[in-house]
Amino acid sequence: MKKQLFQLGIIGWMTGISALVLFACSSIRHTLYQSGVLDLGIYDQVVYLISQGQPPISSFLGFHHMGNHAAWAVYPLALLYKIYPSAYWLLAVQAVSLALGAVPTYYLALQAGLKESQAVAMAAVYLLYPLIFNVNLFEFHPEVMAIPVFLGVVLAARLGKIVWFCLGTIFILGCKAVLSLTVTAMGFWLLVFERRRFYGTFALIAGISWFLIASQVIIPFFSNSEVAAVSRYSYLGDSVIAIASNLVLKPNIVLERVFSLKTLEYLALLVAPLIWGLTPKHLTPLVSAIPALVLNILSDKPAQRDLIHQYSLPILPFLIVAVIASLAADKGWLRTRRAIILWALLAFMVLGKYGYFWSRYLRTVDNWQATTEAIAQVQTKGPVLTTHSIAPHLSHRPMIQFVDDISGQPVSFTPFDYILLNVRHPDGTRNPEFAANLVNQLKNNQLFQLVYQRDDVYLFVKQSQ
Repeated sequence: MKKQLFQLGIIGWMTGISALVLFACSSIRHTLYQSGVLDLGIYDQVVYLISQGQPPISSFLGFHHMGNHAAWAVYPLALLYKIYPSAYWLLAVQAVSLALGAVPTYYLALQAGLKESQAVAMAAVYLLYPLIFNVNLFEFHPEVMAIPVFLGVVLAARLGKIVWFCLGTIFILGCKAVLSLTVTAMGFWLLVFERRRFYGTFALIAGISWFLIASQVIIPFFSNSEVAAVSRYSYLGDSVIAIASNLVLKPNIVLERVFSLKTLEYLALLVAPLIWGLTPKHLTPLVSAIPALVLNILSDKPAQRDLIHQYSLPILPFLIVAVIASLAADKGWLRTRRAIILWALLAFMVLGKYGYFWSRYLRTVDNWQATTEAIAQVQTKGPVLTTHSIAPHLSHRPMIQFVDDISGQPVSFTPFDYILLNVRHPDGTRNPEFAANLVNQLKNNQLFQLVYQRDDVYLFVKQSQ
């Protein structure tokens, strides 16, 4: 009994320390103006608006929050903003959610029959998987809240906890519409391979139903367009239904993508941290990961095939479950706690992006003070035009936009009360000449007055009529 309590204490400390480290790292990144509109700024704005009882219409996207992934699980986060409105709440929720995955991992390992030491090692393996640290640094994404719940619902199914399974599954669906595909595949796995009839059937029905409702009704209604990610698969069609059809009707196009060096490289990245514990006879949990894997492989967006962005998160819980199954069968290259943790540490050292803190994150510190002082002078909730990295620090207002030169359209200054530009580091435009030209236009614009200038940071305020 004392040993069990000691092991539980270790898991608690591991989870708590990990959450603090993750939160500290993402907070430092945000404080250094390395976060951006996509996606911290978007979610910070809509959660703030919800907390104020205003329509959660993202001015960055131009439509209602539910048109963006149908992520209704974001709504409860507004309660935190009622205490104090701050983007750091989102970073805290993300850090805690990612760290919490260690707890169901530990219990899944014990449930499968692993030794206490192996169960602790698996919790460490989860926390040290490079994607956990890297995703935590990349803005905020609501699907992070689903990762510990995926592991939790698998545990609930195995323990016969029907209510917890159903509630957890419904919550996962609310984190992001595309997760309904993973829930559907999980249902198939539970039904066919785990022989858990109710759990599999419930997940299958819930996943398919929510996918159709979200993609064909909710998202088009609120955004007045198809699901945004459809553009990444334009070679397969211009709608969700067309893409689904061509996946079957045009297998040659699909196979060309699947059997490629890029796919091989992506798979190598995914499995390298866990290759020691993956064995062919115990890969059935990965049936649940097939939808996310296929979406990432077929996408035109390279970011879906790395261990930096959020797209591979739905795969991780089932990789963990597969490794646990191998260890439970006394298979795999490594079986002792020390060897397992050493491999996990090595994988983290090689693939973790902690080096960003003394490389790319320090590129803009030369005028950090000026940027901070300029932001402090934006004292009303009036409309703001600013840069991509400054926007998440001023997103508590109904109207805010960031400048970019991609559209090729002239910038209209009239709708804004404040225009804040960092010419030295014009992120979002990647074009210092474009940013400098905007400043020159504003200096000659009688509607605006330059109220702050330091270290190539300029704040213009619309003059009262």
